[in-house]
Amino acid sequence: MARRSVAYHRRVSGLVASRFARNMLARASWNSAALWRVWPGRTDQLLISPQELRTADATRAAEIYAGRFVFAGKIVTCHGRSVFSLDPPSEDWEVALLGFGWLRHLRAADSAITRANARSLVDEWMSSQHQASKTAWRAEVLARRVISLLSQAPLLLSDTDGRFYRRYLRNLAREIRYLRHTMLNISDGVPRLLVLIALCYASLCLANHARHIRAVTRRLSDELQRQILPDGGHISRNPSALIELLLDLLPLRQTFAARNIPPPPMLLNAIDRMMPMLRFFRHGDGNFALFNGMSATPSDLLATLLAYDDTHGTPMASMPHSGFQRLDATSTAVIMDTGASPPPNVSQDAHAGCLAFELSSGMNRIVINCGMPAAGRDNWRAFARETPAHSVLTFHDTSSCEFVAQSAMKRLLQGTLIVSGPVNVESSREVLQNGVLLTASHDGYQRRFGIVHRRAIMLSSDGGRVAGEDAIEIAQGANTKLRDSDYAIRFHLHPSIKASRLSDARGVMLVLPNRDVWTFETRDDKVDLEDSVFLAGPDGPRRTSQIVIRKNVRTAPNVQWSFSRSAGGVAATAARRSAQREPELPL
Repeated sequence: MARRSVAYHRRVSGLVASRFARNMLARASWNSAALWRVWPGRTDQLLISPQELRTADATRAAEIYAGRFVFAGKIVTCHGRSVFSLDPPSEDWEVALLGFGWLRHLRAADSAITRANARSLVDEWMSSQHQASKTAWRAEVLARRVISLLSQAPLLLSDTDGRFYRRYLRNLAREIRYLRHTMLNISDGVPRLLVLIALCYASLCLANHARHIRAVTRRLSDELQRQILPDGGHISRNPSALIELLLDLLPLRQTFAARNIPPPPMLLNAIDRMMPMLRFFRHGDGNFALFNGMSATPSDLLATLLAYDDTHGTPMASMPHSGFQRLDATSTAVIMDTGASPPPNVSQDAHAGCLAFELSSGMNRIVINCGMPAAGRDNWRAFARETPAHSVLTFHDTSSCEFVAQSAMKRLLQGTLIVSGPVNVESSREVLQNGVLLTASHDGYQRRFGIVHRRAIMLSSDGGRVAGEDAIEIAQGANTKLRDSDYAIRFHLHPSIKASRLSDARGVMLVLPNRDVWTFETRDDKVDLEDSVFLAGPDGPRRTSQIVIRKNVRTAPNVQWSFSRSAGGVAATAARRSAQREPELPL
């Protein structure tokens, strides 16, 4: 334990030192950045406005006109006061407000009243921004605001006078210059890409910023090459990052074309690699698998993005660089996490779910992970990232990753980072006569407990059966007390599944919304049906169930289980179980 504590503190100290150095560099340029915030600057000329791909709801324009701002599950009513002077009910609400993405709803209404309302709100912001909180000047929030103001320029500048036009462009140019001076203090991952995308838009859309096109394009290309993996996944391993980035990268590609400037090859290459990943993570109902921070799938945005997919092919079976595997047979799909933890500096949303899987049949999801709620994340974030929130084995009631624990460190590092997790994750797949076999292992528990978790899953050729086995291997020099440790294997069920335990306590009958019946069974082990929570629902967290198998390492180092589509319900299942034994899996 002492050795583990020393290693933990060494890794945390390294992260803190890196963050501290970045803060010092940012403070060194703070005076210059602060000067650009108040410098009146030069009036630019708007050459072009980029396209907005995010869907808009014209009915929300009436709410905004009435002074009701609904973001991130929170409602604020202005009662005649400026919305920018009110105390935000949550950080997520404030980020949404100050990102100005809501302007697209006013544009969708397309009336003189909504145009006047939009100009009035932007004018309020320009008059009060010197009193804004630090959130308004966070790089990723500022970048989103710049993109929104450029995209919605036709709404704001249509039928306006020259005074507002000049003030609007001066303010926009000032925020863009400030954004350039905050590059040193940007969180890694999606926020850094978002800032570079915003600066690219600015260089293409504003006449006096054209001189920056070559430099910012080169930086964007370098960052895309670093963050977008060869198979198209994002370095953070969060599927939602693909949606967020493509919603900005696709219009950026169009903006280059509209200016008759060739898009950088790395931008085109990144988009071509990312598009197939959208199909890889989709279940039959169109929702994404819930890995590493994925929340409710924005179906409208996903449909918009898939309209740009020219391949329309079947999903790829393996994403080795991102660390995911997919098994498909007829209408059955299994998606499994077989990747190591992402680098600590992009692990703010990463989960301890290595070797977790999800199962769906047609339009019905059966086995899921708990996921992350779309709003109110702080209440559920810690639980959602732990191993027990995933359909995988949990050893010694401990997660397979270690997270930064101290509150002071979380604030300094701007999030709860993963300090250590699975490093050596091995996976292989084999096509057999009666199906496809996927075997994988991870060492997330090895350094602390001296064990390796191995999992094998086989999907039958007809898609009617998923057989699996989980096994624990104890290293030679492991603590002898661990030989009596307990572990649990969890299978979280989608809320639409009606589950009831079979009379012999070794199985669970699962009734799908379309009345299909699947049966979960174990070879010799008792199963429990316990409460769980589905966090990634569009309407917030919902109660659901989970199948749990609890065993002891000394008496049962491995467990065999299966999901089978049943034709005749419980009676047919009982007859089949008495007639045959479960086949052995090659672990």
